[in-house]
Amino acid sequence: MKIGIDLGGTKVEAVGLYANGNETKRIRKTTPQGLYHETVHTVVQLINELEALEGAAESVGICTPGSISPFTGVMQNCNSTCLNGKNLKTDIEQGLKRSIKMANDADCLTLSEATDGAAAGAATVFGAILGTGVGAGYVAHNNLITGPNALTGEWGHNPLPYQVTTDRNCYCGRINCIENWVSGPGISQSFETETGKHISAEEIANMQTPEAQATIDLFIEQLAASLGTVINTLDPEVIVFGGGLSNIKQIYQKLPKRITNYIMPNACNTQFIQAKHGCSSGIRGAARL
Repeated sequence: MKIGIDLGGTKVEAVGLYANGNETKRIRKTTPQGLYHETVHTVVQLINELEALEGAAESVGICTPGSISPFTGVMQNCNSTCLNGKNLKTDIEQGLKRSIKMANDADCLTLSEATDGAAAGAATVFGAILGTGVGAGYVAHNNLITGPNALTGEWGHNPLPYQVTTDRNCYCGRINCIENWVSGPGISQSFETETGKHISAEEIANMQTPEAQATIDLFIEQLAASLGTVINTLDPEVIVFGGGLSNIKQIYQKLPKRITNYIMPNACNTQFIQAKHGCSSGIRGAARL
């Protein structure tokens, strides 16, 4: 058994995963909001409780909302801001008195889907999260690829390769990042610009008005342009989508045709698939670290 932990902003969840893909019963606790040491204690407590129920685990992996900086060794880019600047991995290891593995949510989703999910059997998999933010992981031959700068898959903070008439500032300090346009907030902002109405991306996707359909059509075109760069660079066999926007059915209907306008041979063999394990991909991928 391998233990996976999903460390989220509202809950911390633990599961044991066996080699055949079967899970133990999940246990969870509320995330102590804004309290770092209490969060570490909660993670350690959950692991100890799960092992008390199921027996000792072969390994422990944790899915986090950010990543470890290769330059400082501390957490960065976490939306649970109390984790930023902290030695999270070291502190959890000291609490457990054992070593653990840790990766961000996009890496964990990709590893899960490449192992026994929608992309199982593919040689190369790019796992794209489309939600409040835009992130990704990359798996080759069942191995999670990480680079010296811990930036593998950070396609969301490349410049949008599509001409726009207005600029959007990104929290990273740049202008017109992909994340500013093909995320949930990006879709909402595009719709609001045209109509003056501020509603969620999910609501827009379900509306049948010409304005809503035009907004989703623009989103898919910008997504095609953005992923065209990924295909031209990495040429993955499968791109698997997670996050709330992965439920937009038009992605899978229109993207394969649109993307041919943005890649070198004007034809595309890459498959575009929704994640099989859905919101469970992160915790299952954490166990597989």
